Amino acid sequence: MEYSGWADERFGAVADAFARNFAEHGELGAAVTVFAGGRKVVDLWGGIADERDGRPWTEDTIAPVFSCAKGLVSICAHLLAQEGRLDLDAPVARYWPEFARNGKEAITPRMVLGHRAGLPALDRVLSFEEITEWTPVVHAIEEQQPLWEPGAAHEYHGHVFGFLIGELIRRITGLTPGAYFRKTVGDVLGLRTWIGLPQDELERLARLAEAEGRPPMPGPETLIMRIVTMNGALVFPGLDQPRGWNDPALLTAEFPGAGAVSSASGLAALYAAAATGVDGSARLLTTDTVTDALRELSAGPSWSGFPDLGARWGAGFLLDAPRFRPMLGPRSFGNDGAGGQFAFGDDEFGVGFGYVANRMVGYGDARAKQLVAAVRECLG
Repeated sequence: MEYSGWADERFGAVADAFARNFAEHGELGAAVTVFAGGRKVVDLWGGIADERDGRPWTEDTIAPVFSCAKGLVSICAHLLAQEGRLDLDAPVARYWPEFARNGKEAITPRMVLGHRAGLPALDRVLSFEEITEWTPVVHAIEEQQPLWEPGAAHEYHGHVFGFLIGELIRRITGLTPGAYFRKTVGDVLGLRTWIGLPQDELERLARLAEAEGRPPMPGPETLIMRIVTMNGALVFPGLDQPRGWNDPALLTAEFPGAGAVSSASGLAALYAAAATGVDGSARLLTTDTVTDALRELSAGPSWSGFPDLGARWGAGFLLDAPRFRPMLGPRSFGNDGAGGQFAFGDDEFGVGFGYVANRMVGYGDARAKQLVAAVRECLG
């Protein structure tokens, strides 16, 4: 497969791994970008952005990156904490008084960032239109009773993560999380990364495609499906249905837990900026802020008994986990997406990494792991 872009001579192994993903792992269209020491050292793209008409993947192609959105929201939360505007260990109700109902009085932002708040799914069934209006979700969160004693267990908080931290961002800044991210980070750094895609970017959007042999999903009544579909308001993994993940109505709305759209370069630059700074600029997150975010909050079996896949969570970020998402070491922090997308930073090795693809593979996907292993090899 021919691809475009370039790689610094020292990082040639990443280009080799990128090519192997097409030859060995059924890649359709994809891009990978790596920063090292604040400088871009790999920027590659190739394949097909849209199977329907064969439109090629280009330098400015963007794609849905699902829960990579949690990294954007978490960086915003840590920026506010770094500025002294958000205390991660104070009750959420300090900033959002209506939240303190039905046993949620002691829940802190850190519990939410670590998926320990007891609010992985909502009891109230909301329509797609209500969710895109934002306020109905806020009211549903206010009404919700935790499923367990907050802080005592963990369960992936899917969409509630984004809306809850997002409402904190809105209460503090007056901006929804997508708008705050663009004003504070995205526009400043020129990132092709959004929560709530602008209409004029739709023509550059890659179209997701399902991989063959994807295992069947659990029933809609199960907790995991309630989490990922918001009680059926969204379709997962359905792609081409209304409210599926190729639907512009979903991608242009703000779904801050799992609705980001980005290029690989945008994600890599974001994490490079957080970990090291980019092109001589000061880093977004200080060493102390990253150290705080890296403290493990959740690992092992979840509250519902969902199989332990080996994931480890800090405050809003996945941590290095050999069985789940191997990165570079104990100073690595990032987030992945349901289609195999992955991005992380590491301030010890000075790396920002972003990988975006449109062939959805799911758990066990080797593509990002192969690329990260190549980066590790190149760093020695």
